[in-house]
Amino acid sequence: MSLQTSNRHSRSRLLSHAFAGICLLSTLSCIAALILLLWQVFSHGIDWLTWDFIRNLPSRFPAKAGIRSALAGSLWLLGLTTVISVPIGIGAAIYLEEYANKNRWRTLVQTNIANLAGVPSIVYGILGLGLFVRFMALERSILAGALTLSLVVLPIIILASQEALRAVPPSIRSASFALGATKWQTVWHQVLPASIPGIMTGVILAIARALGEAAPLLAIGAVAYIPFAPSRLSDEFTALPIQIFNWSARPQEDFHSVAAAGIIVLLGVLICLNAIAVFVRYRASKRIRW
Repeated sequence: MSLQTSNRHSRSRLLSHAFAGICLLSTLSCIAALILLLWQVFSHGIDWLTWDFIRNLPSRFPAKAGIRSALAGSLWLLGLTTVISVPIGIGAAIYLEEYANKNRWRTLVQTNIANLAGVPSIVYGILGLGLFVRFMALERSILAGALTLSLVVLPIIILASQEALRAVPPSIRSASFALGATKWQTVWHQVLPASIPGIMTGVILAIARALGEAAPLLAIGAVAYIPFAPSRLSDEFTALPIQIFNWSARPQEDFHSVAAAGIIVLLGVLICLNAIAVFVRYRASKRIRW
């Protein structure tokens, strides 16, 4: 090996180690920032996180302020958004991957879906304001909010579901067809069950985004103060991010601690929903035998 070649290899190893060190430093910086944020939130909000805080309605007084209406509104929104967006998103992905011919129309639709996944959520809020609130006369209701959030998360679910369907080995489809199964039987009994773990990953990401969205809800007219817990689709609503933002904008220091307690509740809801989705994904992956 010549001296020039040896120097080149040494330089490559040095650059490789430097790049690995930069990546490690970036990871540690992100983890440190996350730990700092969580410490700030829990140190300020844990003392305010009581059962009264969960069941009380919002108030002008920090000691009496509660998160009941915002928590109920967020659960309503997430439930309806999941019911609306997940079947439509998975159905669209199945059609595009399994049934649609590979032509210009499919390419156009696929390109638009990919572009929609990167559109700012406030744009969907403006669309929801014009379509659901005004044109369909749903007013500032939970249903209008859920439909708007469904527009936000649909591209994510569709793209993730398509990737999960593509990951299923072609041999499974060929074996099913060889045994006399129809296209629908192959998709329903073989392809879809095998892709459930990947689909659930997309659903987790979509629901996590929907839970933290405030801009589209503000655009359609969701208000920060609701003196009741919504119980019907036509009721006005608020959500956890909106309520937290309202408290954090107050000049009183105690309201900032109340906002921190609200963030803890928001994190708890997100972790519970993700845990359920991860459990479903795990159970589905255990049934797959390739």
